[in-house]
Amino acid sequence: MKNTIEKALQKQKEAKAASQKTSSTEKIEDASHSNTPEESKVSIDKPAPAELPVETVIAEEKEFINKKTPLDEFVIDFVRLDKNGHISLNGERKQINEEYREIKRKLLANAFGSLAKTLHNPNIIMVTSSRPSEGKTFTATNLAMSIASEQDKTVLLVDADVLKPNVLNTLGLERRKGLMEYLTGDVDDISDVLYPTNIDKLKIIPAGKSHHLSTELLASQKMHDTVNEFANRYPDRIVIFDTPPLIGINESAILANFAGQAVVVVEEGKAKIGDIKMSVERLNPEMAIGFVVNKSVHNDTDGSGYYGYYYSERSE
Repeated sequence: MKNTIEKALQKQKEAKAASQKTSSTEKIEDASHSNTPEESKVSIDKPAPAELPVETVIAEEKEFINKKTPLDEFVIDFVRLDKNGHISLNGERKQINEEYREIKRKLLANAFGSLAKTLHNPNIIMVTSSRPSEGKTFTATNLAMSIASEQDKTVLLVDADVLKPNVLNTLGLERRKGLMEYLTGDVDDISDVLYPTNIDKLKIIPAGKSHHLSTELLASQKMHDTVNEFANRYPDRIVIFDTPPLIGINESAILANFAGQAVVVVEEGKAKIGDIKMSVERLNPEMAIGFVVNKSVHNDTDGSGYYGYYYSERSE
């Protein structure tokens, strides 16, 4: 009996000694861990990550691929535009600002007033000219910026002069993918080439790369559907197409079928009456057609000059 008790006590002593030894070992290890750099602690203590199911990995990859990031906005240099004779966006009251206010009032009245019911796509405005270098892009960009200053209107400026695009150059912006990349399928969606700007209510679609089938691409069903979406998706939006000159270029006649209004830019002292008549004949007779007389310089008493404009709806 005594032997049995002694054996039991001995086992307890051995168990206690073993427990103390284990405790001491753990303290040593804890002390060792406390001297380990923070990075090492993480790697020692962190359990190995469990493998994700294959389905989860595939789903996450698809989400990453399909995730659309906002396009970088175009930053327009207002000071540069002001120096180049454009309308002022810094609050300065200039003669050219007043002239474009008068022009845009007529266009907005056509787009949203009583006449709008008689026009097809009245909020789609093409800006063109009879011949090159009469100032159509200058007019299109000024109109877009002026309308963008309206409190309840947004503007989409489309460079549809795919033969000699000039909108980005006029505004001092870098070249990017645009309308032609969308029509050829190089980009999947029109939103991939619809760029915001530092003018809150103005967006721009550049012309993009040139293409030998530009006429056919502009006449395609894809283009037709896109313009219809432009015209109907946002009731407060004006879409301005800067198009090629009308004489001798097929693209302009095609684009004229999409627009409800046309602004024909005429350079004073250069444009010929025959050219103007020929231009009007290439437009859709159902459109509201107006004329802007550009580069008409009037000298004030102080010697300063300004551009003069005239806009008149077609009377016939």
